[in-house]
Amino acid sequence: MKAALEIHEATSERWGDLKKLFGAHGACGGCWCMWWRIPQAQFKLQKGDGNRKALKKIVTVGEIPGLLAYRGGSPVGWVCVGPREGFIRLANSKVLAPVDDQPVWSVVCFYITRGQRRTGVGVALLKAAAEFAHKRGAKIVEGYPSPPRPGKQPDVFVWTGLEPMFKRAGFRVAVRRGEAGRGIWRLTLAGEKSSK
Repeated sequence: MKAALEIHEATSERWGDLKKLFGAHGACGGCWCMWWRIPQAQFKLQKGDGNRKALKKIVTVGEIPGLLAYRGGSPVGWVCVGPREGFIRLANSKVLAPVDDQPVWSVVCFYITRGQRRTGVGVALLKAAAEFAHKRGAKIVEGYPSPPRPGKQPDVFVWTGLEPMFKRAGFRVAVRRGEAGRGIWRLTLAGEKSSK
């Protein structure tokens, strides 16, 4: 029987756990979850150690760029969530252009350790990300999961999540665009929110 999953905010006190989870490769190819946040030219220049320092700076100044999942006291998963305007690459994407003029929070990236994939960690992180956003005033949370494709998709190419995962978490397609039919999936949050 697996230990229960715990999810915590990625605060500065948990930087060591985030660093441990991402490992020497910075989760994937030196990304350190900075791909959405900076222009492509800058990303290429600081790939690897530069991206690690950039993410650490975000955490050190008191921002919470995402959530960490733990099992048995060890970090096993990550989700990046924040106001859409904090992810510059979304602003430059035709396929992922805003659905409307409503303010939204975006879930842009997941990283789950190999042994924990396909065990519900992604869905748990997604639900927790929506709750995290709601507590900070979000009324809509959206994500950009990979659309279904024939055959098995390598894990490295589905870092924005998979559509069935979003469906299980209560998200629905708001719009589909582009040749691949990539969807913007949304969850409208209801009820009272608390401020932090």
